[in-house]
Amino acid sequence: MQTDDTQPTSLPENAYRELAPGEEYQPVMSPQSKPREVTPYSVSFGILMAIIFSAAAAYLGLRVGQVFEAAIPIAIIAVGVGNLTGRKNMLGQNVIIQSIGASSGVIVAGAIFTLPALYILGLEAQFYQIFLSSLLGGFLGILLLIPFRKYFVKDMQGKYPFPEATATTEVLVSGEKKGNQAKLLAVSGLIGGLYDFVISTFGWWTEVISTRIATWGTILADKTKLVFKVNTGAAVLGLGYIIGLKYAAIICAGSFTVWFVLIPFISHFAPGQTIAVGEGVQTLLGNMTPEEIFTHYARHIGIGGIAMAGVIGIIRSSKIIRQALGLAVSELGGKKKVETNTLRTQRDLSMKLILTLLIAVLATVLVFFQFGVLGNWFHTIVALLIVFVISFLFTTVAANAIAIVGTNPVSGMTLMTLILSSLVLVSVGLSGTSGMTAAMIIGGVVCTALAMAGGFITDLKIGFWLGSTPAKQEGWKFLGTAVSAATVAGVMMILNRTYGFVGEGALVAPQANAMAAVIKPLMEGGSTPWMLYFAGAALALILTMINVPALAFALGMFIPLELNTPLLVGGLISWFVAGRPGSEAQQKARRERGTLIASGFIAGGALMGVVSALLKYFGADWFAAGWNASRGAEVMGVVMYIAIIVYFIWDSLRAKPEKE
Repeated sequence: MQTDDTQPTSLPENAYRELAPGEEYQPVMSPQSKPREVTPYSVSFGILMAIIFSAAAAYLGLRVGQVFEAAIPIAIIAVGVGNLTGRKNMLGQNVIIQSIGASSGVIVAGAIFTLPALYILGLEAQFYQIFLSSLLGGFLGILLLIPFRKYFVKDMQGKYPFPEATATTEVLVSGEKKGNQAKLLAVSGLIGGLYDFVISTFGWWTEVISTRIATWGTILADKTKLVFKVNTGAAVLGLGYIIGLKYAAIICAGSFTVWFVLIPFISHFAPGQTIAVGEGVQTLLGNMTPEEIFTHYARHIGIGGIAMAGVIGIIRSSKIIRQALGLAVSELGGKKKVETNTLRTQRDLSMKLILTLLIAVLATVLVFFQFGVLGNWFHTIVALLIVFVISFLFTTVAANAIAIVGTNPVSGMTLMTLILSSLVLVSVGLSGTSGMTAAMIIGGVVCTALAMAGGFITDLKIGFWLGSTPAKQEGWKFLGTAVSAATVAGVMMILNRTYGFVGEGALVAPQANAMAAVIKPLMEGGSTPWMLYFAGAALALILTMINVPALAFALGMFIPLELNTPLLVGGLISWFVAGRPGSEAQQKARRERGTLIASGFIAGGALMGVVSALLKYFGADWFAAGWNASRGAEVMGVVMYIAIIVYFIWDSLRAKPEKE
């Protein structure tokens, strides 16, 4: 039996690539070892991280409109505290700390994307409604994802980039190694973190540069609605490197289709428009900016594409779904397999336990909907079916999106959920105020379930690479979810009383405002952009016919242009670095060094994003708004962006093969 003292501190060379036939991946912590994972230290530290980051993420998401992923900063803190206190062999415990604590980001996203819409619509949300919708949605996401763990993290090894999981894993491994690898990660994290910190805190150069920087660019945007934008952040650049050129190009192809084909095409016919088109839209198409056309029209095509890509993904995953259901039936039928032959690193919670917990959660949802929301058994059963069917079907879509691009299109899937649930609820006689309340609570549960499914697959992939016990990650994830749900509910109530969601000085809550705008016409009568959803769905089908990944393409259509273009820049850096002449060992060393630098950029950017948010929370406003809005800040943005790209390439090419 291998002990903790003999465990290696480097990822195997096949960690990020596809395996050859018959080749097995051996994680850092051997399947035959018994590493320390669940301890009083790891559990209590994980709970503390869940509370702190739930509060920080909820405030930032509602006040500023940005939700950060907590996994990376939590991993950095866990490694740092472990090293400062002189703890040894912390890898297994750090995975548990990160897994429990990372519940915060996904629970926050699920809650704040939907539930503030109740306040925006003039309705009241009680503490128990926010808490239970977040808690039950989180539990549902965990339980529905576990049967697909092996498929995503083991069977598809090397086929998906898993950018956030890669960065977090590099942080955890480098913390154990404490050598050149750790030093490189720390230096790149410091550079990327300070770079992003200056942008968000001081505003010395603009976060987004566009072709409007030149006079001809402004004319082009006004006359033809053509504009090109790129986010200058180091973290997004690092994300693009890890995603790679293939997927970055597909994502950007979707984005370019919207911004350089559809928006100019739509606007070309704008002079003939004499009335505003679209629910709640007052401005004529001819008077809209490209950004407004994207928000009101083009983005809905992306939502339709994501929904259809999800349906296609469900059909393609039907074999895995059948296998999971078959395993459940065989276990319940008494044909229980002996688990002694199952490797520790492949041991999940038993299917019998998962089904038992799933039935218990659904029963609790039924009681919650009946006595806490609806008060009508027929409407309650319909609502329960909506929650279960949509959560079950879109779980694989959320996991797939995270695996490809590191961004969960949960707001797009939730919008589709709201539309479908509203149509069903109206058809069974539930509309108006009570219908809006029911639809938003349903949306809250589903949104949290999908956010959890996407976030949890990251945790499980980290565990797979490092050699954690999946069953322990799965079991303790429930605790992190409960702590995060209670924290988010409390913070949301406090922020509503302090700032409010409507009126002057109100919380921004952009996603919740979008949800409120969608649901109001559905429940009170109004127009819904069905043709745009249909166009997106048809496009996803066409892409599937020509073997283009429809989900990645539709994600590009839905996510703003400025967040997609840096992915392509990062992907091009990855291609350039890996393609320089040299021996195979030299090329491999360059790729790996680039991955470490990219991980440092992501980690540093995420951590300093939290610091910047906390400074804003405590009233430290050092942002040079006047300068940031000037042309000089944009020029400075171009210069600094080129500088960090050049540094990234230069430092990656310095790699030297390890001496055998």
